[in-house]
Amino acid sequence: MQQTGFVIPKVGLKSLGLKNLANVHWNLSVPALYEEAVRRREGSIANGGALVVRTGVHTGRSPNDKFFVEDSETKGRIDWGKTNKPMSPERYRALYNRMTAYAQRRELFVRDCWAGADPQHRIGVRVINETAWHNLFARNMFLRPTPEELADFEPDFTVLNLPGFQAEPALDGTASDCAVLVNFTDRVVAICGTWYAGEIKKSVFTILNYLLPTKNVLPMHASANFGPKGDVAIFFGLSGTGKTTLSADPARTLLGDDEHGWGEDSLFNFEGGCYAKVIKLSREAEPEIYATTERFGTVLENVVHDPSSGALDLDDGRHTENTRACYPLDFIPNASASGITGTPENIIMLTADAFGVLPPISRLSPEQAMYHFLSGYTSRVAGTEKGVTEPQATFSTCFGAPFMPLHPTVYAKMLGEKMARQNVKCWLVNTGWSGGGFGVGERMSIRHTRAMVRAALDGTLASVASSPDPHFGLQVPSACPDVPRDVLNPCNTWKDKKAYETAARDVAQRFEKNFEQFEGHVDGKVKQAAIRAAA
Repeated sequence: MQQTGFVIPKVGLKSLGLKNLANVHWNLSVPALYEEAVRRREGSIANGGALVVRTGVHTGRSPNDKFFVEDSETKGRIDWGKTNKPMSPERYRALYNRMTAYAQRRELFVRDCWAGADPQHRIGVRVINETAWHNLFARNMFLRPTPEELADFEPDFTVLNLPGFQAEPALDGTASDCAVLVNFTDRVVAICGTWYAGEIKKSVFTILNYLLPTKNVLPMHASANFGPKGDVAIFFGLSGTGKTTLSADPARTLLGDDEHGWGEDSLFNFEGGCYAKVIKLSREAEPEIYATTERFGTVLENVVHDPSSGALDLDDGRHTENTRACYPLDFIPNASASGITGTPENIIMLTADAFGVLPPISRLSPEQAMYHFLSGYTSRVAGTEKGVTEPQATFSTCFGAPFMPLHPTVYAKMLGEKMARQNVKCWLVNTGWSGGGFGVGERMSIRHTRAMVRAALDGTLASVASSPDPHFGLQVPSACPDVPRDVLNPCNTWKDKKAYETAARDVAQRFEKNFEQFEGHVDGKVKQAAIRAAA
């Protein structure tokens, strides 16, 4: 076995059962990873220098293929269910041993990195890949140790990513030939059967969601930024709600666009990079993100690319609508260099209500914030997914249900306690439809949404009179600079008032039905904050 690389740590791979290996490449530089990727024909280089790769049949995450080893460590802690499925230690070990056997006589690429910008709470993660481009993905996405730190690096967790190996459902008890196996006792995540790199990123997020609450750190699927005066804002939101767009404000510094931890005296990014969706990305609307698609060091997943000319076509979704760009955070000009700042003053919860009945902005009490955090509401619209022909309400607990190993109320309680103790304001912002639902009304003006978010963050809305929405109990401000008054009240924007009442009751019923699963797990104040549909 030959070992090459920038820095080879003292602690090797034998303890993981990896032996009889071919070349092992440790912590290679970006140019070296490009050379290896091209040599091995893993991808091609586009105009501007980005590395373009394909991920085969898996162009997104496989939530039905994730399993947690059920043992004495996890048995009483993990919230078992549809998302968090158990696997016996024996079955895990048999599958893992076949994966390590598959790795014999293969080249491997190893990346040592940090997850978590706050030194008090970060963990060391070793990512082991069979491809150079996956290792470049890990280098971009996670925080890079100094040469001195690498020399003595000992991982707290290891991610073994062998996409060329496939599980056997009949033998392994898996749902398909893809599997994401999380073992908290061995501190290993083993991934096989999928070339989609997002599984690496989300596996580390899942680890932190399990470990950090015991340290009184709230892990969050959220973006964050801060203003010139140091005021910090968190943005929760599911895909399509505007989380990345609204947090990437040129007047504020971007802390990160996806995953953060909220401790007693800090808010910190988990990552050192971004994993942005780029389908139909516009140079005019998103100039900073667009520029990353034309830079050396960026990995482009499933983006259509002309190999003869090197030209990219970001509008072409023939491979998938989930085309992605992975790049270091410092590719964004106004990004934080440290990834760590003080605790937040404001929380923005984003929803894209396709029914057009939620107010465009409203203030939440801590109990309402816990309720809407548990609900994680948004909606899908016709045409965005196969089989979706009309708006569908979507609830994803904690705005990230697939990555939360503990019971959702663990995270919600922490949110409420931190808000109350640190006097944090919370706002629900609807970036969806106004004047009617999808197909009748129009998408909320981004100009108006930006004005409302700006007024919330600079303190303007905190002193404005408000009144409760009759259907949802949300405190709606009576005025906002640069936003017409009628826009603030959703009923006023509808021509057919009866249709508005019907749609509002329908959405309220959906909230009520979804919250039934949490009724027995929350206190009386949160129950009082819950939305109840009118009879």
